[in-house]
Amino acid sequence: MKKELIDEIYDKKEKIKQMGGDKRIQKQHDQGKLTARERIELLLDSGSFVEVNPFVEKRNIDFGLDKLDLPADGVVTGYGTIDGRPVAVFAQDFTVMGGSLGEMHGFKIAYIMDFAMKVGMPVIGLNDSGGARIQEGVDALKGYGDIFYRNTLASGVIPQISVILGPCAGGAVYSPAIGDFIIMTKNPACYMFITGPAVIKAVTGEEVTMQELGGWQAHAMKSGNCHLVAEDDEEAMMLVRKLISYLPLNNLDDPPVVETGDDPARTTPEVVDVVPDDPTKPYDVRDIITAVVDNGEFLEIHPFYAPNATVGFARMDGKTVGIVANNPSYFAGCLDVDSSDKIARFVRFCDCFNIPIVTFVDVPGYLPGVQQEYGGIIRHGAKILFAYSEATVPMVTIIVRKAYGGAYLAMGSKHLGADVVYAFPTAEIAVMGPEGAADIVFKKEIAVAEDPEAKRQEKIEEYRRKFANPFRAAARGYIDDVIDPKFTRSKIITALRILDTKREKLPPKKHGNIPL
Repeated sequence: MKKELIDEIYDKKEKIKQMGGDKRIQKQHDQGKLTARERIELLLDSGSFVEVNPFVEKRNIDFGLDKLDLPADGVVTGYGTIDGRPVAVFAQDFTVMGGSLGEMHGFKIAYIMDFAMKVGMPVIGLNDSGGARIQEGVDALKGYGDIFYRNTLASGVIPQISVILGPCAGGAVYSPAIGDFIIMTKNPACYMFITGPAVIKAVTGEEVTMQELGGWQAHAMKSGNCHLVAEDDEEAMMLVRKLISYLPLNNLDDPPVVETGDDPARTTPEVVDVVPDDPTKPYDVRDIITAVVDNGEFLEIHPFYAPNATVGFARMDGKTVGIVANNPSYFAGCLDVDSSDKIARFVRFCDCFNIPIVTFVDVPGYLPGVQQEYGGIIRHGAKILFAYSEATVPMVTIIVRKAYGGAYLAMGSKHLGADVVYAFPTAEIAVMGPEGAADIVFKKEIAVAEDPEAKRQEKIEEYRRKFANPFRAAARGYIDDVIDPKFTRSKIITALRILDTKREKLPPKKHGNIPL
């Protein structure tokens, strides 16, 4: 083969690697952002990246596109490894026409997603794009449609992680939304929204900044679209690597097993001190979680959103588990619209990808209020019931303190299919709290008493003695054992080991109809 032909290949590839050129790369750096190739280099194991379709070019030539050189059509696609495990990746490059998505740009992303599905490996999207390439009209829209369709087919088959590292606006937001996890940076140039500030002002008269509308705080704290937040591009890539370390490659694979060096039989006496003697006092459930999981390492998902519920990944006995918990530090751990969505989606993800679920329960009920009712707490709360009921992965539940009413049922109860349910001696399992129950059950006795308040307190204590303990539920077989909290870790691990071979099938059907 002629040396000239080989040299031509290298020359073309070198030109493509320059992407938008030095000036635009410098402008990207001035904004505190990395280029697509720099991000991929940080994300993947050194030297593992294999680029796919580097020579793909635009086909449309209208509106001056024929005069523009668009290296790689503004997106770098390929595959490589993270900690030696394969992943597919696409990275939009803002230095090439603002990372705008045209027909062939969309083709490249769709192609690598098809490849990931065929191989059975996660796909990671690094988003930094001004949106659809207007000059390509409906061809650009077709590109988005092709991506959304593949996002949907891949859902529950391979993990899909989206990282928002710059603009992500209009239709572009729906690919990350269909996926599993969204990570955003705190960079002011990073935002995500459907309609921008100018459109909102024109239509409603409201003035809002890019960050107020679609920055990390808007989505991590208010909308719930953002699952994890990073300071900058570098930390975002490290977060992706950490998240991937907990996940299987696909729905037929098991999560990776890691030698953590933490004794499975280690006792957890500190748990006793975490839970207050006074049932009305709050505590942070994350103190229990970090006490029982391997080496206290817990990757919390949605840490800023609906904090009355805590979810995330950890390892126990070296194996990935999904943690779900009520957090009494916020709203007494009540379930509301947002926490219901948060829990249900996380439970369904774990079930999709063979990750056992460990649930810590301390819930006085659903959050009362007109706004909650108008906001659809019935529909949203039902999502948790649906998610736990359809889950077939191993499920271990610990009732820490309060477990009242429908919220008790929702939080991974035996009645919804939990395999093993333990309770602390502090557990209170009842239709409602002693105060409310006494007012209803003993209403007449209290009303005719010489000292109604004294009688009320007497009946509250009577109800508490009968129901504010776990033994009534244990007598019915609704919990498997009442345990000493210092054995929490060993009890959970023993249960998970025996459940490792669990096999359960749902009735044949196309799919359920979760109350969305």
